[in-house]
Amino acid sequence: MSSTFSASYAGVVAFITVATEGSFARAADRLGVGRSAVSRSVQKLESQLGARLFSRTTRSTTLTAEGELFYENCRPGVDRIMQALEEMRDLRDGPPRGQLRISATHGFGRKVIAPLMSEFHMRYPGIGIELLLDERTPDLAVDRVDVAFREGRLDDSQVIAKQLIPMQMLVCASPDYARRHGLPTTVEELDAHACINRRMPNGRLRSWDFKVDGHPRSVTPQADIVLNDDDLMLHALLSGQGLAQLPAFEVRDELRKGTLVTCLAQFAPDDRGHYLCYLSRRQLPKRIRAFIDFITTQVRALDLDCATTPPRLHADADAAPAAGAAAERAPPGDLLRDNVAVARA
Repeated sequence: MSSTFSASYAGVVAFITVATEGSFARAADRLGVGRSAVSRSVQKLESQLGARLFSRTTRSTTLTAEGELFYENCRPGVDRIMQALEEMRDLRDGPPRGQLRISATHGFGRKVIAPLMSEFHMRYPGIGIELLLDERTPDLAVDRVDVAFREGRLDDSQVIAKQLIPMQMLVCASPDYARRHGLPTTVEELDAHACINRRMPNGRLRSWDFKVDGHPRSVTPQADIVLNDDDLMLHALLSGQGLAQLPAFEVRDELRKGTLVTCLAQFAPDDRGHYLCYLSRRQLPKRIRAFIDFITTQVRALDLDCATTPPRLHADADAAPAAGAAAERAPPGDLLRDNVAVARA
């Protein structure tokens, strides 16, 4: 019985790894054994089961119908065993180590997470990081993602989501655009302006969210420019090509430098929240806990919530002195509105 179990378990581990990696060669690399060893383990398993688990060609390796069924039944059990072994190693072996697979949207990943990776690696040299930027919401289990950063909670009862920072959306323009065209004072006036919008992975244009008379309102303004990346939208904003609605963390630095101004702040939508998400586990591996604690502290220290604690916005050099003086005297809650008034002067 013990020899049968040993052969079966080795075959199941090899099978799960091939199914996850999509090839025998990559599975062998991941397991640290030869490709022939992986192939023999899978063949023994297929003989024991009396079923063919993979369809193999020179170009691809795919699961058969029987393989799909076996994979769905085996994966949870193997994951639990591997997690238990991993947690025991963590408890025994000292400082955090191993690989972390992190998922974030392009904008948040580039602007917030990537700049912190160097310091994290210096603190925890035994932890390797794979940072994946994708607008699609990941399946943490299927995609083998340890931590995901997303706007709003993931709709999954197995996922723990804690709010990392507020997530305000701001309508912005350059001071040059504001001088030439003015800025809208109502949501309806957006139709009279050049708008820059985002094409989402599902093919739809991103709607702009507001709160009017206490009620949520979403509009999709006619866009003169459509892009599929927030960094490109920011570049178009800075060059004076129109208005765009972007997350506060994307435009914080530009607002503080005065290279962007905001409008329609009185219609800002409710805070969406930017969340750090991970699979529910009774005992988190040390490497995941270390990353969560580090990122939570570092990101919150960045003061990214410039919507609720408005930065000092610089008036344009050509603005009327009286307007500039008024902005100097304004209380913090009025700075965004006053900056718009200065830009339009």
